[in-house]
Amino acid sequence: GRLNADNARFLLLAVLIVLYMLCGAAVFSAIELPTEREAKERWEERLENFSRRHNLSRAELRHFLREYEEASIAGIRVDDIRPRWDFTGAFYFVGTVVSTIGFGMTTPATVGGKIFLIFYGLIGCAGTILFFNLFLERLITVIAYIMKSCHERQLRRKGVLPHDGRRGSGTSEADSLAGWKPSVYYVMLILCVASLIISCCASAMYTPIEGWSYFDSLYFCFVAFSTIGFGDLVSSQNIRYESQGLYRFGNFIFILMGVCCIYSLFNVISIVIKQSINWILKKLACKCCHRCQRRLFHSRRNVVMPGNVRSRRNISIETDAVNESDTDGRRLSGEMISMKDFLASNKVSLAIMQKQLSETANGYPRQMSSNSKQNGFSGGVGALAIMNNRLAETSVNR
Repeated sequence: GRLNADNARFLLLAVLIVLYMLCGAAVFSAIELPTEREAKERWEERLENFSRRHNLSRAELRHFLREYEEASIAGIRVDDIRPRWDFTGAFYFVGTVVSTIGFGMTTPATVGGKIFLIFYGLIGCAGTILFFNLFLERLITVIAYIMKSCHERQLRRKGVLPHDGRRGSGTSEADSLAGWKPSVYYVMLILCVASLIISCCASAMYTPIEGWSYFDSLYFCFVAFSTIGFGDLVSSQNIRYESQGLYRFGNFIFILMGVCCIYSLFNVISIVIKQSINWILKKLACKCCHRCQRRLFHSRRNVVMPGNVRSRRNISIETDAVNESDTDGRRLSGEMISMKDFLASNKVSLAIMQKQLSETANGYPRQMSSNSKQNGFSGGVGALAIMNNRLAETSVNR
């Protein structure tokens, strides 16, 4: 049933994520560990030379360095930088909090600040995630509208649609335009290009102003826009810049646009990943079903016919949204469980909250139809539901 298929997807995804993490750990360890060892050897050599030159014991020197580390955590640096907790520094900090970037270069040191951060971040992160979802909804609306306009223009060039674009006129091809949906791969490509353009433009700004290399600037853009936020490179930290107000405004705009685009791209890529998981499960299910059919056919030939087994299998596959044809396989038709099916199978308050969130974002409760279930973006839960429902709405003829 539906729950068994969802459990299979969940387990397969968990296994793939663990394998992905193991491979990533092996690659990063092979690349970074030798450099770390070399840096440690150079540091120990410098520490020994400094201790011998100034007649200091290693214990005293290490104690002094530990005190400097504590000062560094509090925001003290050897070079002059702006105060971390003036108003502009605090505003930059709360921006990294509500956007979930969390660079880590500034953290509250007082008990009151830590307590306030818990409640402040709880509301701020939730509101910002909702903003990202609504931004994603409108971004997908614009993309779908542009792609549909291009599709209609191609049909007019072929003579399929009338040039005046009146409703109710046209051939069967024109009537089928109501069910047309943009491919998830086209949307992913557009978001990739948009994210790349924003990152390149932002890097061109960071390179001369911050003094980073262009590659380091691109690295910072990905770490910041994806809300990973390591904190090894942080923009707008010097005490003074040329055209400081303009630079900080541009930095804010680039980070806001970059986070929104990368967040949208992650959601679309998650759909592609789920399609790949469904394809793997389909292949595994086909092999298992063929074996079971042969066993049933030989053991109970007069009771269960191969045609009946095949028809039942097709019903379950249709329910799990795995299509046999090549054209349908491209579209992810219903591959994410619809909100209606999710509510029917789980009956939990979380699903009700997610449905209310989706309906509030769209302005009204949206009824699922048979056409929308054939849409590659229809259905979804939580953040994806907003994007999917908006995609289904944009496919209706204007």
